Amino acid sequence: MNIQVKRIYEESNESDGFRILVDRLWPRGIKKTEANIDLWLKDIAPSDSLRKWFNHDPKKWTEFQKRYAQEITDKQEDIDIILDEGKKKKVTLLFGSKETEHNNAVALLNILLTKI
Repeated sequence: MNIQVKRIYEESNESDGFRILVDRLWPRGIKKTEANIDLWLKDIAPSDSLRKWFNHDPKKWTEFQKRYAQEITDKQEDIDIILDEGKKKKVTLLFGSKETEHNNAVALLNILLTKI
């Protein structure tokens, strides 16, 4: 299974494989026609309340990951889509945040790795 994370603002390339946007909100300044994504799974993103509570605060990172993992327990269909694509080819989880270490895509990757 080969899953990675990447900012949507970085240039896309063939090595990204299947590109999935995992943010609830569409990234500012990116045209949908130029985003080069294969799928937008906005329902797998953290709830608005969890996203606002976390606010990319590294001190809240551990708790955010726990709460996010609980939130997506009923999103098994979306999780299966990512894992199924990952069995066939490389998958890149795309996010818009400037924070590259503490964001929902990294948390989602950590959750997915426990399911492999």
